[in-house]
Amino acid sequence: MKKVRKAVFPVAGMGTRFLPATKASPKEMLPIVDKPLIQYAVEEAVAAGITDMVFVTGRSKRAIEDHFDKAYELESELEARGKAQLLDFVRNMIPKNINCIYIRQAEALGLGHAVLCAKPVIGDEPFAVILADDLLDGKPPVMKQMTDVFDYYRCSVLGVQDVPRADTKSYGIVDARRVADRLEQINAIVEKPKPEEAPSTLAVVGRYILTPRIFHHLENIKPGAGGEIQLTDGIASLLSEEQVLAHRYEGVRYDCGSKLGYLQATVVFGQRHHEVGPAFDEYLKSLVA
Repeated sequence: MKKVRKAVFPVAGMGTRFLPATKASPKEMLPIVDKPLIQYAVEEAVAAGITDMVFVTGRSKRAIEDHFDKAYELESELEARGKAQLLDFVRNMIPKNINCIYIRQAEALGLGHAVLCAKPVIGDEPFAVILADDLLDGKPPVMKQMTDVFDYYRCSVLGVQDVPRADTKSYGIVDARRVADRLEQINAIVEKPKPEEAPSTLAVVGRYILTPRIFHHLENIKPGAGGEIQLTDGIASLLSEEQVLAHRYEGVRYDCGSKLGYLQATVVFGQRHHEVGPAFDEYLKSLVA
């Protein structure tokens, strides 16, 4: 099986939890200090050796395309003003060998449907799925951890973490058995079970590596509530014929789809920022002095 060289970024969601900020701008463009969430996600993919970034977009998502496109006017202005450092940063946000591919999802019919929209570009290759509003801070980067697992076991891999039992209703939850350090073989996966019905507290977060066989299952499962095709249901079907592993990643997750998680990430990344970190840290200390 080939290496993971393509990543799908489902970015067609409405971002209603951040209205009115997301009324005209994608939630994936919300900044953590001075970089938008989608750039952190792409940088994580690049660190894992991924070269093809496939963005499944919707209406009002043009800002994502513009962000990764060449900005002639901005570059000319920065050059004219002698701002060499900023110019270099803008020109080299992502390496030159990276391909950005955009696919329009006409209707928001679930995460599984968004992944299915990428089938013509993915073809018969294994691929990653990265949800930008899950900001994962790991060393090495979490997707690199997962591609290393994939390279050894050659099967689908899901990023997971333990959550409080009361929160299982917000996640896909796996029933799994340990096979190695930080690695478990998945027996079953359930979408958003009630706490009393959850098979465990091991939750899938926004990182996946999937074999191309997932497309067959996404095409054949029945849509759920609201006509949505759930990726969890596709993975549950895939389990009938392929091994799927759960990787307990090393790192910290910030749920930037929620206001609290977004603020937490802003504080942590602000404190370590090379330009404003020390001053910001002193300011925070002054608030509790």
